[in-house]
Amino acid sequence: MRFNIPIYITIFRLITIPFFTFSFYIQNKNSSLFSAVIFFLGAITDWFDGFLARKTKKITKFGTFLDPVVDKIIVITALTLILEFFHTVWITIPITLLIIREIIVSALRQWAAYIGKSKKIKVSFFGKIKTTSQMLSIIILLWNPNYRIQIVGIFFLYFTTIIAFFSMMYYFFLIRKDLCK
Repeated sequence: MRFNIPIYITIFRLITIPFFTFSFYIQNKNSSLFSAVIFFLGAITDWFDGFLARKTKKITKFGTFLDPVVDKIIVITALTLILEFFHTVWITIPITLLIIREIIVSALRQWAAYIGKSKKIKVSFFGKIKTTSQMLSIIILLWNPNYRIQIVGIFFLYFTTIIAFFSMMYYFFLIRKDLCK
């Protein structure tokens, strides 16, 4: 199998994980900013690799598999770092719900693919809003420069959790008849 540029970009996203994680733990005045910037690079290339694959007609089965897996890994890693930093129930609850939602939606998509219905649960408008809000909240909470900005990040984290729930319910709604067979 030959890799194409979109797959290399997806692999780049995977490679950013140890860098933003390491940066998160460095005892430096700018370490949280570096961590947020590195995560941002990984997040923005998530949009770019898909766009490039569609534009150049380089969509592959491997890329279609790898992209959402890397999405989950990078997001769950960042959420875990945020969870560790804040170490409070007010952050733990929405992050736990987001991780549970990711597992459920992944399982639902895998099951839909298994029964030949994967086209029924393509990414929805709710899913796109969730992803944008989630990336924004993660960037803000990794950066965490002051209390006021932190509150904005927490607001987006809660907003993301609500939208994530609605998008999950929407996916269930789309495939409800197949679930009950």
